Amino acid sequence: MNADALKVAFFPDAYHEIDGVANTSRQFEAFAKRSGLPFLTVLGGTQFKEETDGSVLRLEFPRSRIGFPLDKNHDFDLLFLRHYDRVAEHIRNFNPDMVHITGPSDVGILGCFIAYHLKIPLAASWHTNLHQYAERRWRALLKWLPGMLADRFAAAVGSASLACVLRYYHIPQILFAPNSDLIALVERGTGKTCFPMGRGVDTALFNCSRRKRNGGPFVIGYVGRLTAEKNIRFLAEIEQALLARNCSNFEFLIVGQGTEERWLRKHMKAARLTGVLRGEALAEAYADMDVFVFPSTTDAYGNVVLEAQASGVPTLVTDTGGPRFLVRNHETGFIASTAQEFATAIARLQGHGGQLASMRAAARSAACAASWDNIFESVYRGYEQGMNAAVAAGKKVRFRTGAPLMSPSRG
Repeated sequence: MNADALKVAFFPDAYHEIDGVANTSRQFEAFAKRSGLPFLTVLGGTQFKEETDGSVLRLEFPRSRIGFPLDKNHDFDLLFLRHYDRVAEHIRNFNPDMVHITGPSDVGILGCFIAYHLKIPLAASWHTNLHQYAERRWRALLKWLPGMLADRFAAAVGSASLACVLRYYHIPQILFAPNSDLIALVERGTGKTCFPMGRGVDTALFNCSRRKRNGGPFVIGYVGRLTAEKNIRFLAEIEQALLARNCSNFEFLIVGQGTEERWLRKHMKAARLTGVLRGEALAEAYADMDVFVFPSTTDAYGNVVLEAQASGVPTLVTDTGGPRFLVRNHETGFIASTAQEFATAIARLQGHGGQLASMRAAARSAACAASWDNIFESVYRGYEQGMNAAVAAGKKVRFRTGAPLMSPSRG
């Protein structure tokens, strides 16, 4: 273990769940273990559990039934602060130099309180565009209202949500966000410097060599939650646009679960829904796709886009949101705005095997440059730069006795 490295206590919104935040959280912990870095993870779950894994200590605390669901398998426990004394004792014993939260979740709020009361520097990373999620969900709930009125009310909810989220992100001393648009948004809203924190991908797991298909219909893939904020009904619009072009011999392969699953089954003609897939089953599903479509306009990053590219699959994304930063238009995929534009790009790839092959190779090559180690090494540099800036500004910061400001060294 590198004894000189900063000790980090990590409070992620999600860990066991199936989403980008949970995946990033597990990868961050795995990086710390590989690097021999002292790392404490505090997460919400179903029972109390304490596990040591190399240089990593993982503490799971149960959520109560007093709360509300954010989504299927994603809950907010209104009583999670009841664990404060027990968590604070573990934090004192671990004696971290930094507390890192990932958002205004029940776990994140607990981490925020502990950092404040124990006077530990606090870092926060932006992972989810909660204001856009709130706006989309309210728009779906208000569809019985006249369109313009529903849009105005939903937009007001989104603006109020953004103001609340930015106020929350004003608390930490060090901030991270996954793309240039969100970095600018956070910096405008908080008046603080925000550092980049992208995402990586496991290119050994997600690999075009896992492709098992040989012939059959042209497979248009999607992986993710089947929810309103993912703009999932747009897949049906793409299907209708393809049928209007007299396209045939295609199939949508939809991996995931959520509240919109029943609607998709009812309104799509050529869709195969698999439910949630994990590990090698998920990697094989990606590899068997011919093109990957991601209709979300609310994602801050889009880990699934990188996973598809690593699997050698060209990606089609909207022109709004974080995923567009992952696609080199007309090289590794396409950036589009309407269902007709998505259908045009899909038809082009279906009809031109040479272009599809070159895009598959380019997508794989681009994904191979996305290393989790590089991402998290840059996070530690962000800790260093942020705390150095705080010291230069004359702010009081607390560090473990003898711990220098430095980035981790691999060894």
